[in-house]
Amino acid sequence: MHKLPDLLIGDMKINPPIIQGGMGVRVSTAKLAAAVSNEGAFGVIASVGLGEEGRQDISYEERSKIAFREMIHETKRLTKNKFGVNIMYALTNYDDLVQVAIEENVGAIIAGAGLPLHLPALRDRNSSTKLIPIISSVRAAELICRTWMRRYKLLPDALILEGPLAGGHLGFKYSEVIRPVVSSLENLLDEVLSVVRKFENEFKLKIPLIAGGGIFTGEDIVKILRRGASGVQMATIFVCTTECDVSPAYKEAYLKSKPEDIAVILSPVGMPARVIRNKFVERIESGEKIKFTCPYRCLKTCDPYAANYCIAQALVNAYRGNLDNGFAMCGANAYRVKKIISVRELINGLVKEAESVM
Repeated sequence: MHKLPDLLIGDMKINPPIIQGGMGVRVSTAKLAAAVSNEGAFGVIASVGLGEEGRQDISYEERSKIAFREMIHETKRLTKNKFGVNIMYALTNYDDLVQVAIEENVGAIIAGAGLPLHLPALRDRNSSTKLIPIISSVRAAELICRTWMRRYKLLPDALILEGPLAGGHLGFKYSEVIRPVVSSLENLLDEVLSVVRKFENEFKLKIPLIAGGGIFTGEDIVKILRRGASGVQMATIFVCTTECDVSPAYKEAYLKSKPEDIAVILSPVGMPARVIRNKFVERIESGEKIKFTCPYRCLKTCDPYAANYCIAQALVNAYRGNLDNGFAMCGANAYRVKKIISVRELINGLVKEAESVM
C-alpha cells in the first residue's frame, strides 16, 4: 500500500500532510492543536478571541498578548512536536501577536484575513518560525511573493490556498461564495500552482502549496495531492472531536445540521462568512440591528457604528454554548459531521482511507 507523502516546509516534516486550520475565538486551542501535532499532522491554535476574558484592569491588547502566550505555553506542554498559530491580519493588535509568536519560536505563523505584506519585517532573520500566508486568488499569491522578494529578499515558507467552500471568513466576494463552481478549489489550485512554479524557477526556492476548503475525506486528500498540492488544510472536521474545547451546544449544531442550514452571511470584518443558520443568524439576515458596545476594538476593518452586531461577542457566546446570541462558524461540509470522535481516530481514519485510495 502506498504511503502518504511528507509535507516538507523548510526543516519541518509533517506526515500525514494535514494542517489543521486555525479556528478563532477558542475553537482551536491548545488541546486540539497538540492532539493533532501528536499524530504527526500540524496543529494550529488561533490567536483571535483570547483577550475577551481575563483581567479587566489591563487593556484588551495586553490581555490578548498574555492569553496568547499562555495558550502557546500550554500547547508546548501537551506536545513536543511543532505546531502553528493563526493570526488574522485584520486584527488591530496583529503586530503584537506576531511578536509573541516569534518570541515563543512557534513552528509557523499562518496569516489570513488580509494581505500580510509586512509580515517578514516582524520576524528576526535568525528566527526559525515559518511564515505562511493564506491566499484565495492568483493575484494574492503573485502580490505577496513579488512584494516579499522585492522588500525582504525572501519568499513565503509555504502558501495556504483556501477555496470558496472553506469555513469562517472567506477571501471572496459574496457572489463567488454562493456560486463556487466558477472559482472551485481545483481550478484555483491549477492557477496558483502556475504562479508558484514561476517564482520557484526564478529564485530556485521551494514554496509548498497547501490547499483547503471542502476537503473532508481521505479520497479528497488524495485528489488534491495528485493535483499538485504539497498538503491539505482541514478545519471543520476537527470541531466535533473530543479534544476541541467548544461547548457541547456548539458541537450539537454541527451534528444536527442539514445542507440547507449552511449559510453565508456578511460579516462586520468586511468579508463573507460561512455559518450554521439559527435564529440569531436569521435576525442578522433580516437586517435587525443588535445593540452592543465595543469593548475590544479588535478588528481594523470593523466600524462599530455601522455594524448591526458584534461578531466577537457572537462568537464568544457560541463558544460558551449561548447560541441564542451567537452562531457556529463552519465549512460547507459541516452537515456531513455525524459523530464525536477523538483526533487520533479521525486522523487514522483519514490516513487509512487515503492510502487505500492510493
